Amino acid sequence: MALLFAEPSRSTGALSSFLYILVTVSKQCYNLTMKCGEKAIKEARLEIWENPYPDRDYNIEISFPEFTCLCPRSGYPDFATIKINYIPKKYIVELKSLKLYLNSFRDKHISHEAAANKIFDDLKSKLKPKALEVIGDFNVRGNVKTVIRVAM
Repeated sequence: MALLFAEPSRSTGALSSFLYILVTVSKQCYNLTMKCGEKAIKEARLEIWENPYPDRDYNIEISFPEFTCLCPRSGYPDFATIKINYIPKKYIVELKSLKLYLNSFRDKHISHEAAANKIFDDLKSKLKPKALEVIGDFNVRGNVKTVIRVAM
């Protein structure tokens, strides 16, 4: 069986050559068969922009009601609304990159607490805001409701 997926030699025959080519092409085409949204989420990185009013204190409130991640114990999906409130200093977060970044959690096995704290840490390190609060308001599952608040 190992010969079928190893690079073929003259002695392995046409079938092995065909299977080798099929596997090689399949691996190369994986990224081509991903939907554009899947690829964007996979490559998601938080982007920052210059604050257009750095001399003024103002509050930015962002709500993301379709957050999902996977329970690290059961693998079942967890649903939440993520709320982000911050007072920017020099930078603000670009909203599309934030949306893709938050969507990247959908395939991660991560606890509610870890998810909220990771989002907080990533935003804090990128933005270096004057104030920041991240709230993970998780839907009821198993008759348990969780709200995680992380603030500085």
